[in-house]
Amino acid sequence: MQIQMQIHISTSDGVPIYLQIFNQVKYLVASGRMATGDELPPIRVLAERLLINPNTVARAYRELESAGVVEKRRTAGTYVSEQGSRLARRERMKLLTERVDAMLVEASQMDISFDEVLKLIERRYAAMPSPVTEE
Repeated sequence: MQIQMQIHISTSDGVPIYLQIFNQVKYLVASGRMATGDELPPIRVLAERLLINPNTVARAYRELESAGVVEKRRTAGTYVSEQGSRLARRERMKLLTERVDAMLVEASQMDISFDEVLKLIERRYAAMPSPVTEE
């Protein structure tokens, strides 16, 4: 089943577009928003939606396949692989660490102290809805 995959690209952050797609798909899988067997959009469809060259999407998909996150099924599309859906906690922590590092660099560049960042995180966490637990 093909799901609506939310990918957002930025041309101003200096990260190659194929790598932005790679990282975002990897994050969607690591966070559980995409599961084993979920189909990624066809290359041309995603390229048209993002207004980019299909070769860029193809490169991202190749990188995802090389990393074991997705698998290509002959003439049937690209799907989240079983290996990809079981990204370990270590991988999820790695992705989160990269985001924290980027946030700390930005805060430093904006002359915002570490204590202010911590207070902001605490406020944002407190404002989040409680997670729904399944029993």
